Amino acid sequence: MQNITAIILDYGNVLFDIDFLRLRQSFMDLGIKNVDSFYGHRAQHDLFDAFDKGAITAAAFRDGIRKAADNPRLSDEAIDTAWNSLLIGVRPGHHDLLCELKKRYRTFLLSNNNDIHYQWIMSYLKREFGLEGNAAFFEKDYYSHLLGMRKPDREIFEFVLDTHDLIPTQTLFVDDSPQHIDTARRLGIQAHLLEPGDTLDALLNRIS
Repeated sequence: MQNITAIILDYGNVLFDIDFLRLRQSFMDLGIKNVDSFYGHRAQHDLFDAFDKGAITAAAFRDGIRKAADNPRLSDEAIDTAWNSLLIGVRPGHHDLLCELKKRYRTFLLSNNNDIHYQWIMSYLKREFGLEGNAAFFEKDYYSHLLGMRKPDREIFEFVLDTHDLIPTQTLFVDDSPQHIDTARRLGIQAHLLEPGDTLDALLNRIS
């Protein structure tokens, strides 16, 4: 990867497997109608954007799910279980890959996240790998709900670039969402879309 000095990576479906179909079924099981317009990979209800930005609490998010399901009796546990059902786990070998990348580049994590998913992921990393989060793999790991910003908005990319004095043309960004890639490219970042079925290591080998 000529002229690349920094790499910014997405988390879901780049380093950590997620399954939107599982979540779709879980939301249907809760009684939510019009699931595809309510939550999807490319577009979603404002409730999710607000939760990703940390603009609403987990309690307010759960109330939003109860309203969408037209069921005020849904328990916190049932909602959290459904919402977390899309989370699968770290892709095999990717922690080792991150360690190798960190030796050669300035590496950053930039994840759209929220309080409920974040707590599940932190618990999972501790339980399965004995890790206190993802910080060891990156110069800095960023999560949207802790920043108050989310992809694909320009401001979150500009924040990372400016905070770390990154040169866009020397920065690689990998994400699985086309709209995030589009914003990064408009800022001059070398952005690559990770398609379904592809892997980060295979992509890096192709563009190296």
